[in-house]
Amino acid sequence: MSTLTTALETGTFKGVDFEAKTDPATVAKDYGELTGNLFGKLGAPHVSATKPTFIGNGADRAKSSLTWAWGLPGGKWTYESEVELAKKGEEWQFVWEPTVVAPTLAAGRSLHVETVPQQRGEILSTSGATLVADRPVVTVGIDKTLLDPVAAPAAARDVAAIVGINPKRYAKRVRASGDKAFVEALSIRKPMMTKAKAAKIGKIKGAAMLNRTLPLGPTKEFASPVIGIVGEVTAEQMKKNPGSYLPGDLAGLSGLQARYDARLRGKPGLQVKVLGDEGEVLKELYNTDPVDGEALAITLDARLQKSAEKVLKGIKPESALVAIRPSDGAVLAAANGKDNKMNLATYGQAAPGSTFKAATTLALLRKGFNPESQVNCPAKATVDGKTFKNDSWYPKSALGQITLAHAVAESCNTAMVGAADEVSHAEIASAAASLGFGIDRDAGFTSYFGQIPEPAGDTEHAADLIGQGKVLASPLVMASVVASIQAGHTVIPNLVEGQVAKPSGVEPLAADEAKQLRTILRGVVTDGTGRGLIDVPGKPVIAKTGTAEFDRDGRRLTHTWMIAAQGDLAVAVYVDEGKNGASTSGPLVEGFLRMANER
Repeated sequence: MSTLTTALETGTFKGVDFEAKTDPATVAKDYGELTGNLFGKLGAPHVSATKPTFIGNGADRAKSSLTWAWGLPGGKWTYESEVELAKKGEEWQFVWEPTVVAPTLAAGRSLHVETVPQQRGEILSTSGATLVADRPVVTVGIDKTLLDPVAAPAAARDVAAIVGINPKRYAKRVRASGDKAFVEALSIRKPMMTKAKAAKIGKIKGAAMLNRTLPLGPTKEFASPVIGIVGEVTAEQMKKNPGSYLPGDLAGLSGLQARYDARLRGKPGLQVKVLGDEGEVLKELYNTDPVDGEALAITLDARLQKSAEKVLKGIKPESALVAIRPSDGAVLAAANGKDNKMNLATYGQAAPGSTFKAATTLALLRKGFNPESQVNCPAKATVDGKTFKNDSWYPKSALGQITLAHAVAESCNTAMVGAADEVSHAEIASAAASLGFGIDRDAGFTSYFGQIPEPAGDTEHAADLIGQGKVLASPLVMASVVASIQAGHTVIPNLVEGQVAKPSGVEPLAADEAKQLRTILRGVVTDGTGRGLIDVPGKPVIAKTGTAEFDRDGRRLTHTWMIAAQGDLAVAVYVDEGKNGASTSGPLVEGFLRMANER
């Protein structure tokens, strides 16, 4: 019996003996027609057989029961059929009939499965406002049933050129797909599908445009790298999650949509029917109702998110802005520049430059310093042969003996480097952790919380104090740093409702420490590099600028940063290449805070 069950599972009947010289190739063709679209939709079945028993009084006819199990998302569809065997000489042969496949089948009939779409869960704000919901799109692609398959790649290249995707890659996908496949090129929001573009696509033989809906944010850019996208399930996802998807199912492909796909997607309903030779439904064999997905609540504020994206819209280098509510750590905005290649807002990794001096200052406060403590700010400082300098725009009037507050306000590098003997690496790391920096955890979304690894020597330790060396940060964690200072306690950012974590094993940020830090960072705005924020309406603003040097393609360039807080709002802005924190990132922070104050 194993030869038959294996053949029924694979659709290949070579080597299986049938009565009356039935050709295995003919059986295979008949089997393909009887099973309809089940193999394509459900994959191969599992078929088992009982030991044959004799029929009637003779010993030349027998039958065996077959148990079929077709895989479904989250379960199986099982039923039984029978196959007869006839003895010819000393050999037993199978009797091929449509009823072997299913008892209700006959010549001209076939099985057919259809999915009943479920409603994917919406992504909501914690206030209940809808952020991501089904919105109308036009899905453009090549329908290979409409043209000669040989001509399909050329048509694909023409379509790709119109919709703005890589022609070579799309043509390769079209070439590799089946002769009856519809291969999606791109889904375009319906309002963005112009008549001119539709007319160009319509002239290409084989091109098709399908009206449908997809889960989308209110705008194309709206937190897209963070929230992610939904599309047709990939072969990799199906392999990684067997039994969870059917071919053609919609699934989260990135971001929160992928992370919480099991919650959001629900489960499609399924109907298995017997069709007549003209496609009419003769009988329904199996039916399940769709199960809608559950909503996911996140902390993003639609108004602030749109404001953040508007601020970054005109910035050519890669950039990011993250805003946090200090009182509870809620991420209110996580925006990426329009040309970003990845999600820099929550997962970027770059040297934070002088914004990290907030942590260095806390470490000094814990060693007995206060805002009025005197520190030395020379033009140059040397550590193990490495010379550290202040930025070229650093005012000469702020050199020499100055207060710690003044050193932070004007961002004196050499004063911080000179304090390298005052604080150890462990003390710097501890101070940073008290501000939410370097506390690695699963936050429920793609996130990076910074690093300050053990330095290789004194030079690297000195560089760490000014946010260089091997110190790395994301805009998310730098927003957490200034949020902690503003809140007066360690702030751990949260984005997904129910995914709030409290720091453990971290020295708490004391109220007096936070108060002194706020005084110092207020001085950055009133008397230092953050002067551009002095006239922002509303409550007093605290801030710190940052510039971090790096090499790329043989050139010395600078990342620029600014962190700031006002009332119950903390923000970090990062620009991959810029002049300095004050002139490049500062105006972006100012613009965002001004928009945040508009009601």
